[in-house]
Amino acid sequence: MLAVPVGFLLLFFGFPVVNLLLTAFGQDEALVQIWAALGNARVGGVLWFTLWQAVCSTLLTLAIALPGCWVMARFRFRGRGVVSALAVVAFVMPTVVVATAISTVLADNGPLGWLLPPGADRGIGAILVAHVYFNLAVVLRVVSSYWAQLDPRPGEAAAVLGASPWRVWWSVTLPRLRPAILASAAIVFLFTFTSFGIVLLLGGPGQATIEVEIQRQVLFLFNVPAGAALSVLQIIFVLFILVLQTVLSRRLAAGDGVDARLRRPSRRVDRISVVTFVFVSLLVFGGPPVSVLLRALESGGGWGIDNFTSLASQDGRTVLSVSPLTAVGNSLLYAAVATLIAVTVGGLMALAIARTKTSVWEGIWLLPLGVSAVTLGFGLLITFDEDPIAWRSSFFMVPIAQSLVAIPFVVRSLVPALRAISPHVLEAAATLGASPRRVLRHVQLPLAGRAALVAIGFSLAISLGEFGATLFVARGDRPTMPIAIYRLLGTPGETNQGQAMALAAILILLTGLFVLLTDRWRTAGERYV
Repeated sequence: MLAVPVGFLLLFFGFPVVNLLLTAFGQDEALVQIWAALGNARVGGVLWFTLWQAVCSTLLTLAIALPGCWVMARFRFRGRGVVSALAVVAFVMPTVVVATAISTVLADNGPLGWLLPPGADRGIGAILVAHVYFNLAVVLRVVSSYWAQLDPRPGEAAAVLGASPWRVWWSVTLPRLRPAILASAAIVFLFTFTSFGIVLLLGGPGQATIEVEIQRQVLFLFNVPAGAALSVLQIIFVLFILVLQTVLSRRLAAGDGVDARLRRPSRRVDRISVVTFVFVSLLVFGGPPVSVLLRALESGGGWGIDNFTSLASQDGRTVLSVSPLTAVGNSLLYAAVATLIAVTVGGLMALAIARTKTSVWEGIWLLPLGVSAVTLGFGLLITFDEDPIAWRSSFFMVPIAQSLVAIPFVVRSLVPALRAISPHVLEAAATLGASPRRVLRHVQLPLAGRAALVAIGFSLAISLGEFGATLFVARGDRPTMPIAIYRLLGTPGETNQGQAMALAAILILLTGLFVLLTDRWRTAGERYV
C-alpha cells in the first residue's frame, strides 16, 4: 500500500528537489557563485522586498480579521454560513484570479478608482490588498475557532472588578489568544512570503519576491544555477516557517477546551457589530469576484456576452497559439487527471497514516508543503528534461505537478475521517471473515465517503487554479486558464483584456462551485462511526 505513494513522492518530489540541490552546489566554486548571487544588489533587493511585504501583509491581515474573529467566536446569526463559505472561496481562489479581481476593483475605472490615485491597481498597495483578501479566511477560521473555546469567566471577572472593555481585551483576552494568533500569522506569512501570481501580475518595477525572481532567472535569463540557488534559499526559509507553524499549532491544543456556545446578539452594540461584520464581509469577499463578472459582461461600451463568445475565436492565436476556449478544456482535463492522481496517492497515504500511530508518515505527506509551487515546477523542469526520463513535454507533467500541490490537502481531509471510524467496527468485519481489501471497500470507504468528496472537491479547485508549478511545465500549445489569463492580461488590446476577464469569470464560477459543494459535504459529514 505504501509503495505507490512513497514511490510517487520519491520520483516526482524527492528526485527534483535533490536535483535542485545538485544544480546549486554541484558545480565548481558553487558556494562562491551562490554567495556572489546573494550579494548581488538586485537579489538583495528581492530578498528584502519578499521579507518586508510578507510582514506587512501579515500584520494587516491580523488587524483587519481580529474584529471579525470576535463576532464569529461569540454570536450565532443569520448569514454566518454564507460569510464562512465566501471566505473559503476567497482563500481557494486562484492567485491569478485574485490579482485580476483586485486590479479590477482598484483600477481607475473600477468601483474604488474614484477614491484612489491613478495607477493604484498596480504596485505595493495592490499587492497588500490582494494578500489581505486572500488570507483573511485563515485568521478567521483559526482564531475564531480557538476563541470560541476559551472560558469567558476570566474576562467577566475582570469586568466585574472594574476593568474597561479595552483593558479586558489587552490584559486578559489577547494573551490567551496568543497561540492562535501566532499560528495563523505563521500561515499567512508563509503564503505571502512565497507569493507568486499576485506579485507577478500586480507588482511594479523592482517589486519581485523570490518566487518571481526564480521565474525571471530561469525562463527569461536562462540562468539555471542562479534560479537553483534562490530555490534552495526559498526551501530553507519555507521549512523554517513550517517548523515554527507546527510548533505553534500544537499549542492550540492546550486551550481551555470549553464547548463553543454561540449566542444570539441581544445588546444593541452586539447587533450593530454583527450587521456591520456581515455587510463588510459581503463587500470584501463578494466585491472583487462580482467586479470581474461585471467587467466580463462589458463589451463595446455596453453589456453582453461578446467576451465569452469570443473565447472560441482565433483572434488571440498570436498570444496563446490556441483559442482561449481550448485553455478551458485543458484546465478541466488536467484538473480531472490531477485529482485522480492526488486522491489515489493521498488516499493510500491516508490509509497508512490512519493504521499506524507513528508520526513519520504524517511528516512525509507534509513534505510537498515545504517547497513552493514555483520551486517544485522548476525542479520538475530541469529533472525531466533529459533521457531516459525526458518527460517534460508529456501531457502528464502538468497534472503531476498539480497533484503534488493537492496531495497534502487530500491527506488532511481523509485522515481524521479514517481515524474516527471505530476500531470495533473494523474488528467485527475482520472477525466475520472479511479480508482487508473487503473491509476497505465495504466499511472504510463508505464511512469516509463524505471526506473523500471533500478531498475531491478541494483537489479540483486547487488543480484548476494552480499557476506557479504549471507555468514551468505546461507546453505553449496546451495552456491552462490561469496561464491564458496571465498572457492575455499582459497583451494590449480590448479583445485580449475582455477574453482574460471572461476566463477569470469562468474560473471564479468553477472554483466557487467546487468549494461550496465541498463545504456542504464537510458540514453534512462531520461525524463518523
